[in-house]
Amino acid sequence: MLSKRWMVLLLTAVAPCVWGTTYLVTSELLPPDRPLLAAALRSLPAGVLLVILVRRLPTGSWWWRTGVLGVLNIGVFFALLFIAAYRLPGGVAATIGAVQPLLVAVLAAGWIGEKLTPAKLAAGVTGLIGVSMLVLQAQARLDLIGVIAALSGAVAMASGVVLTKKWGRPDTLLATTSWQLVAGGLFLAPIAFLVEGPPPQALTLPNIAGYLYLGIIGTAVAYTLWFRGIHLLPASTTAILGLLSPLVATLAGWALLDQTLTSGQLIGAVIILGTLVLSTIRPPQSMAPGPSPAAHRTNPEAQNPR
Repeated sequence: MLSKRWMVLLLTAVAPCVWGTTYLVTSELLPPDRPLLAAALRSLPAGVLLVILVRRLPTGSWWWRTGVLGVLNIGVFFALLFIAAYRLPGGVAATIGAVQPLLVAVLAAGWIGEKLTPAKLAAGVTGLIGVSMLVLQAQARLDLIGVIAALSGAVAMASGVVLTKKWGRPDTLLATTSWQLVAGGLFLAPIAFLVEGPPPQALTLPNIAGYLYLGIIGTAVAYTLWFRGIHLLPASTTAILGLLSPLVATLAGWALLDQTLTSGQLIGAVIILGTLVLSTIRPPQSMAPGPSPAAHRTNPEAQNPR
């Protein structure tokens, strides 16, 4: 029977695995050249649905904290993710995003006091090498705007992960997830309208299917599991699981789009899996939950010591 820690790891890993299909869905199902619309429709409807289900709103300082986390984890990250997905091959965008574990390890050391060990740095560098080998063996088309978007998205998400860990959660997991999705969606919606204009008058069935998949599975479900993992695991452990996203993206392209896999890519996949296994084999006491909802209800301004 799996231990509690391994159950948390496996459930958290579902999120980056699902996100690895974002590139495939974007390129095959969504309308072309509407990355901001895709980002807004992915977050806002899912967030509103969850708010209706939980019937809870932030209080006190959690109004502005929710805004900050929603913009970092959802608003800015989604926008840059879809810009990168439209302008770069999925593997290239994922490679650049693979710097996130390194960013999280550094930020967590400075913001929440997680020890920056050589093992964490080595895992981040090794994972980045593995992802590079996995996705850069095939013909790669680089676009400066896409590269900048992917890198900036990694910075935004890394910052959001560490702040989520630092601040904990003041309410239930579904409630705090819904608040962030709404905040991120409200940030994205007017920008999408100003930059891209009104939504298309007619959406095809594949378009609708793509938006529903990204909104329900890729956002509401995946982010609930992801935020749960952030609160129960060290920030650096959660971040390293993000390496599963480019792995799934590449395998999905191979399985569904007839893309080829070279020996170098297979070696990269083995390196990624090896990095994940070595980085997550830790003793049970490495579980590091953030502040409990009950503690925040007692003192709404409560924070982690650092």
